[in-house]
Amino acid sequence: MKSSTRTAPRVAAVLATLLGLLVPLLGFGTSAHAAPTGFRVQNGRLLEANGNDFVMRGVNHAHTWYPSRISSISHIKAKRANTVRVVLANGDRWARNDTADVANVVSQCKRNRLICVLEVHDTTGYGDQSGATTLSRAADYWISVKSALTGQESYVIVNIGNEPIGNNNASRWTADTKAAIQKLRNAGFNHTLMVDAPNWGQDWSFIMRDNAASVFAADRDRNTVFSVHMYGVYNTAAKVNDYLNRFVAAKLPIVVGEFGHNHSDGNPDEDAILAAAQRLGIGYLGWSWSGNGSDVQYLDLVTNFDPNRLTSWGQRLFNGANGIAATAKEASVYSGAARTTAPAAPPTTSLAER
Repeated sequence: MKSSTRTAPRVAAVLATLLGLLVPLLGFGTSAHAAPTGFRVQNGRLLEANGNDFVMRGVNHAHTWYPSRISSISHIKAKRANTVRVVLANGDRWARNDTADVANVVSQCKRNRLICVLEVHDTTGYGDQSGATTLSRAADYWISVKSALTGQESYVIVNIGNEPIGNNNASRWTADTKAAIQKLRNAGFNHTLMVDAPNWGQDWSFIMRDNAASVFAADRDRNTVFSVHMYGVYNTAAKVNDYLNRFVAAKLPIVVGEFGHNHSDGNPDEDAILAAAQRLGIGYLGWSWSGNGSDVQYLDLVTNFDPNRLTSWGQRLFNGANGIAATAKEASVYSGAARTTAPAAPPTTSLAER
């Protein structure tokens, strides 16, 4: 008969091994989920560090092409937005925004009590668009400017890459997105991450919709938000509602990261987008403050960066039904913080405009 004093350690060792394998799978312990240090996702909702629900109401700003327009951040806040999505570049297609510039953008967002969604635009339409870069390269950029982002998890959401894959080979989106998320987590990023859909952001082939659950599960922090861009594909209320309702029903966090009132690929139903976002309590970020090229200049919310010259699209988004002024609530992280009306500081880098 074997001695019980020899058997017990062996049994304990086996049990410890099994427990070590089960803990990550069951989602218990620090190895499966990092302790939230800022924004986090829970039950399909985006929450602030204190557990308050946060619903984005804001616009996009083309900082990388117009770095001298840094005062636009304060102007966007004055229109009652609670979030600004800021266009940055990693240098593969447009001039790189360096660490100091990223830190300045974050500072200006905080100074103006806005949540800052930062995105790399060079990934736009990869596979279709000449010069576009990969999500892996975008992740490398975020790692290179990490010092500007560490400690800002309550104020900054990292949108890994804008519209990262076009229509060619869009099925690669799932694997590429998982790999980029994991690269950032392995590099020590604790931020909420945002991922854009393929098909130039519009997900008309439903690759993001149908694979969102597996992408979310691939994030060991379970702290990823999905972003769809709604232009001509979403030209009816039925299409808008069906797409957004599916995410909400699955308890997967979704925002409309870009949308407009018109577009070259069709006429989006902006009223339906705004109404659905309000009904479902999900975020939206209109495209864009100002500076669009002549072919899509109708998407400017203000004329020539002048906050006193709202376009018809600007009037609709800021002041219309379910618009920003009527529905935006400032992030609670700013509660008790001193307000400022001082002019914004000049940019720290000089970058070529688009």
